[in-house]
Amino acid sequence: MVMHQLPVFISTLFILTTAITVFLFYRASHNSIATLIVLLTWLAQQAIVSATGFYTVTNALPPRFLLLVLPPVLLIILIFILPQGRRYVDSLDIRKLTLLHTVRVLVELVLYWLYIQKTIPGLMTFEGWNFDVFSGLSAPVVFYYGFVKKRIGRKGLLVWNFVSLALLINVVLIAMLSAPLPFQQLAFDQPNVALFYFPFVWLPCVVVPIVLFAHLVTIRQLIRVKSLK
Repeated sequence: MVMHQLPVFISTLFILTTAITVFLFYRASHNSIATLIVLLTWLAQQAIVSATGFYTVTNALPPRFLLLVLPPVLLIILIFILPQGRRYVDSLDIRKLTLLHTVRVLVELVLYWLYIQKTIPGLMTFEGWNFDVFSGLSAPVVFYYGFVKKRIGRKGLLVWNFVSLALLINVVLIAMLSAPLPFQQLAFDQPNVALFYFPFVWLPCVVVPIVLFAHLVTIRQLIRVKSLK
């Protein structure tokens, strides 16, 4: 199916999901204007690039898709390496970062509808090998009993973050191996093509990196403290 033939509500919901993700991360950064500017600039750049059809060329070497995922990954690594970056990491509000994971429910709904429209494989949905919806559904419960009632405890929060991180990595690998790229290994009958088009390019270049970063930040902070405040 040509991407412009998708029902409008799917694209609209995903744009809303991205906006909510960015807003919640902005709030977790204590309303950092610099953080918001970086995120909005990256969103705009990728929207413009993807609108040209740049990422739909899948036989280029190296794959153009890497330009979506490598910059945010390298930025995350740099943040954790540099002293000022680690100070930024330790300043973030992990309570709000935990709530941020609720957006994963919306992401899973979008992925399911994209599967129905035959633009991603069933492997990438909760009907296949993607169990990431667990993280989104459990995030409000973990927030409430971990930070409000304080019944889960630091170790319980760490376990949840590690498990949810593993679920995220799982679906990322499935998405990469299902895309019509030189290293494709899965879903040859219905490959992952939606993520090459706007607005769905925002999933690998913005939403997933923010979710990944939220886990890494929370894990670091939980390891460094002896008890929750």
